[in-house]
Amino acid sequence: MDSGIGLLAAAAAVRRLRPDAELVLSSDPGSMPWGPRTPEDLTALALDVARAAAAQRPDALIIACNTASVHALPAIRAELEPALPVIGTVPAIKPAAAGGGSVAIWATPATTGSPYQRGLIADFGGSAEVTEVPCPGLADAVEHGDEAAIDRTVAAAAALTPTDVRAVVLGCTHYELVATRIRDAVQRPGRPPLALHASAGRRRPGTAPDRRGTRPTAAPPAGSPCCGQGVSRLSRT
Repeated sequence: MDSGIGLLAAAAAVRRLRPDAELVLSSDPGSMPWGPRTPEDLTALALDVARAAAAQRPDALIIACNTASVHALPAIRAELEPALPVIGTVPAIKPAAAGGGSVAIWATPATTGSPYQRGLIADFGGSAEVTEVPCPGLADAVEHGDEAAIDRTVAAAAALTPTDVRAVVLGCTHYELVATRIRDAVQRPGRPPLALHASAGRRRPGTAPDRRGTRPTAAPPAGSPCCGQGVSRLSRT
């Protein structure tokens, strides 16, 4: 689940790991952007999307949204677990910071500076010099395919990124869909190749056993995923 098409990046990653899996995609693009919303508003929206996904009786729910994981994960887990394991998404700070040096985290305004992200930096930042870079409007621009807005918001975030940055953490799954543009905007001449780190999944220990094939599935409906508010199903082809 995600606010919009950011879940496609997560779906592709899951498909690479489990090509046999049938994926249910739940989103609410009409409510975007989620980044500037209050935690209370965002939690209510995320709960609605999670409930729509849970109604399809999946084996697990992946929250493919850093912002929703930051603010709504406890509420979603409280409602759906233990019957449905819930896997949150977090910025991949630990692998990005492993090599030390300068690291930037690009994220929505709701995630940037949040106690949750600051906690991840404190826990996993190590000796790296971590810069939090807010990217207002970027997820919305990607969602709507607004090329000019994508270029503008990427350029604005790149201007806030240290020139000696070694790695950039993409703290929103929407950003993964424009990773090449981000790399081109941040990479400095004469510097080593920039490392980009996508989001990482996080769950509580013992909450996601292997439950493959334990629930019946319906035939996939006609239509393509993420073309409107609601739920779509991707079957193996």
